[in-house]
Amino acid sequence: MRVAQHRVMRTLLAAAMVIASAAAAGAQDAVDPAASTAFSFSTPSIRITSPLGRTGAPATIRIVAQVLWPEGVEPSAQRVTVRFSVDGMLVGTVEEGPPYAATWVDENPFEPHEIIAYAESASGEIVQDRVALPPYDIVDRTEVASIVVEVGVYDGAGRAVSTLDASAFRLTENDELQALDLFARETLPSTIVLLVDNSQSMAGRMPAVRRAADQFARTLGAKDKVIVVPFNHRLGAVTGPTDDVKMIAESLTAMKAAGGTAILDALREATRLLDGVEGRRAVILITDGFDENSTIDLDTALETVERSQATVYTVAIGGVNGVSLGAEGILRRLTQRSGGRSYFPWRDADLPAVASEIAADAHNRYVMTYTPSNQKKNGAWRAISVEVPKGYVARARAGYRAASPPPIRPTIEFTVTDESRKQVQIAAEDLEVFEDGVAQTIDTFQEAVDPVSIVLVLDASGSMTRSAEAVRQTAREFVSAVRPEDSLAVITFADEPLFGHLLGANREFSINAIDKYTTGGGTALYDALWNALLHVKTAQGRRAVVVLTDGRDENNPGTAPGSTHTFDEVLELGRQVSATIFPIGLGGRVDKQVLETLASTSGGLAYASLEPGQLAEQFHSIIENLRQRYVVGYTSTNDDANGAWRSVEIRPRTKALSVSTNGGYFAPTQ
Repeated sequence: MRVAQHRVMRTLLAAAMVIASAAAAGAQDAVDPAASTAFSFSTPSIRITSPLGRTGAPATIRIVAQVLWPEGVEPSAQRVTVRFSVDGMLVGTVEEGPPYAATWVDENPFEPHEIIAYAESASGEIVQDRVALPPYDIVDRTEVASIVVEVGVYDGAGRAVSTLDASAFRLTENDELQALDLFARETLPSTIVLLVDNSQSMAGRMPAVRRAADQFARTLGAKDKVIVVPFNHRLGAVTGPTDDVKMIAESLTAMKAAGGTAILDALREATRLLDGVEGRRAVILITDGFDENSTIDLDTALETVERSQATVYTVAIGGVNGVSLGAEGILRRLTQRSGGRSYFPWRDADLPAVASEIAADAHNRYVMTYTPSNQKKNGAWRAISVEVPKGYVARARAGYRAASPPPIRPTIEFTVTDESRKQVQIAAEDLEVFEDGVAQTIDTFQEAVDPVSIVLVLDASGSMTRSAEAVRQTAREFVSAVRPEDSLAVITFADEPLFGHLLGANREFSINAIDKYTTGGGTALYDALWNALLHVKTAQGRRAVVVLTDGRDENNPGTAPGSTHTFDEVLELGRQVSATIFPIGLGGRVDKQVLETLASTSGGLAYASLEPGQLAEQFHSIIENLRQRYVVGYTSTNDDANGAWRSVEIRPRTKALSVSTNGGYFAPTQ
C-alpha cells in the first residue's frame, strides 16, 4: 500500500507541475520538471541548503531551500511557489516567502531518500534541485572477534603430520602467549575458491589445468564447496559455491583462454566472495605468473587476503623456467603470509599430482581459534607465531590486521549572526569546520529542529525584590512561547537552588512555579547552574539552560561566595553536558565577564537588561535563537578514541558573520 501511495503521489506531483507549466505557456508543450532549465532572464534557480546527510536517529527535519534570481532582478517584485517532495510525495508548499521551508519526519535514517525542491515562477517556468540522503552508516563497536588460525605441520621429509594434540602448540600474537578457545584436528567444512587463469598466455595449457582442477574437485569432503572463478584481465562468470563435481567440470570446460592477465586484481575480488562464509576458507590460484594488467600492488592484495582469513595455495604452470623470478617471489609471498604452499611443477603432466597434494594438505590441518588479549581496534598488523616440537615445521598465516577503529562522528550545534546579532540563513558550503586546527569535511548539515530540554533558572535573591513582578510576567511569556514538543523545568535560587518542577511538557507546572516566585536571601548562582546542568544532562537530544540573575555569586551579607561549587566546576560540567547556556544579566551589579564566558563556551548568547522592562525582549530573543540553530556533522580525521576534549571551530566564509558553538566535544573512549 505504501509503495502504491508513493507512486500515486509522485504521478500527481509531476502532473501538477506539467499542468501548471502548460497553462502558463498558453497551449504550448508541457515541460517535464525533471528536465527543466532556465527559460528567460527572469527565471530563478533553487538550491536546497538543508538537510545534507543523516544524523542516525529518527527526527523531524526542516527542509530549507533558497530561491536565487539572476543579477538585476529584484526578488521582492517576483512571485514564486516552492514545493517540496520526499521520494515523490509532496510534503510542503510555500507560496509566500522567503523563507522557503517544510518539515518532514525522517522516521528511518537507515532507508535512502531523495528530496526535491521545485520552484515555479509566475510565468510557469519550473526549476528544481535535489538532495539524495543515503542510509546512515551503522558503526560497529563490538570487541575484536576470535581469530581463526589454520596450521599445517610437516616432518623433515615434508609429509603432513596429523597426530599432535593441543599441548604441542604454542601460539603467540606479537610475542604475547594467547589462550586457545578451540583446537581441532578433524576436517572442518571448507569453502574453496578455484581461481583459474584463462588469459591468452594460458591457451596451450588449459587442458592440463582442467584435468588438475577436476582431480581436485573429486577430493572434496562431504560438506566442502567450491567456487570456480576464471579470470584474465577481469573476473569471468563465477560458478558456485557448489559440491557438484559435474557442474565444476562443466564450468572448467567452458573456459576459453583470451585477453590479458591481472592476477592481483583477481585475487582481491575472489577473496571477497568468501565474506561471511562459515568454516575454513582457501584460495587455489592456478596461473603462469605473468601479470600485466593489475591495478593494485602486492601489499594491497596481501591485505585483502589477510582480512579474508583465507589460506592461499598457488600453482605456477610451466615449470620454474616458465615463471619469472619476480612472479615466483610474489606467489611465494602470497602463500607464506596466508599459511599456504606454493607449487612449481615442471611438467603439465604433474598437475594432477599437485592437485592431490593440495587436497591432502587442505584436509589435514589443525584449526585453532583464540580471542586476542589485545582488544584495541587500531588497524595495526598483529604478527602470529605458532611453535611446534623440534623436528617439525609449522605453516600458518603470518598474522592479521586488527579492525580499524570505528569512525568518530561528532555533531555540533551552532548559530550564525550578523554584526547586529541578528540570526541569518546559511548553507553548508558557506562554512568551514576545523577540529584542533585540522580542516574537516562536512557530512551532515541541517537546521536544528529537534525538541529541546530547557531549564529556566530564576534568581530569587533579596536584590530581585523590586523586579519580582516583571520577572513573573516575562517568565510566563517565555513559558508560553516554548514549543509544545519542548520539555521545560524551573529552578529558583537564593541561598540555595530549589526545583519548581522537573523537566516535562505540562506548562501548568511551570506557570504554578513562577506564580510562587518570591525573593529573599543570597545568590547561589553557581549551585543553581550546577543543578540545572546535572538535571538536563540525562535528557535526550538538544539541551539548554536559560538563567536570569541581577548579581554575583555571593551570600546574603555579600561577604563570601554563595555557592559550594566554583565557576570552573560549572564550566567543566557544561562542557560534559553540552548544553547551550543563555544568561540574562539584570541591572548593573552583574559580573558581565562570568555571563559572557558561560555563553561563549556553550554556544549561547549573553544578554544585558538594565531595566526589568527589557526582559521580555531578551526572553523573546532566546526563543528565536533556539528556533534558528543549525547542526553540522563530520567524520573526524582523528580516530583516536581517547576521551580527550577536541576543539572545534566553525568559520563562516563571510567575515561579517559570527558563529557561536560550545567549542568542541569529548572524544569517545575505546
